[in-house]
Amino acid sequence: MKVYTKQTTQHINANIEECWAFFSNPRNLQKITPKTMGFQITDFDEKSMYPGQIIQYKVMPFLGIKLSWVTEITCVKERSYFIDEQRFGPYTLWHHKHFFEPTENGTKMIDLVHYALPLGFIGRIVNALVVKNKLKEIFEYRVAKVNEIFNSK
Repeated sequence: MKVYTKQTTQHINANIEECWAFFSNPRNLQKITPKTMGFQITDFDEKSMYPGQIIQYKVMPFLGIKLSWVTEITCVKERSYFIDEQRFGPYTLWHHKHFFEPTENGTKMIDLVHYALPLGFIGRIVNALVVKNKLKEIFEYRVAKVNEIFNSK
């Protein structure tokens, strides 16, 4: 199985408390996801983020095909990092770490995703042709939306 890595780093003009409040609330994920993804939370207990929390979504990553995606918050260190992992969905592996570091002028946020696709060689081709570019597009959109929300003040 081939495991791929996607990392983005962004400076946010907000303190660590503001960043944590926004990014640790699963409801805000829809605000920073491209509308073309058809992202919709279908089940969520509305509690503050905690290890073991299950969040269910519907997404349309390709060609308008709607998929179910279930993630679990596996680790949380308040105002420092959290990790979500796919339990059911399109990937063989999805492990997404979100790190937050206070800086002199705000907060440094790092997203680090490790992912793998099913189907061996075919999955590697699909990654090269579609998935890698789609993830790049999603994270570029996210950077732009976060800039709009926090850095355009």
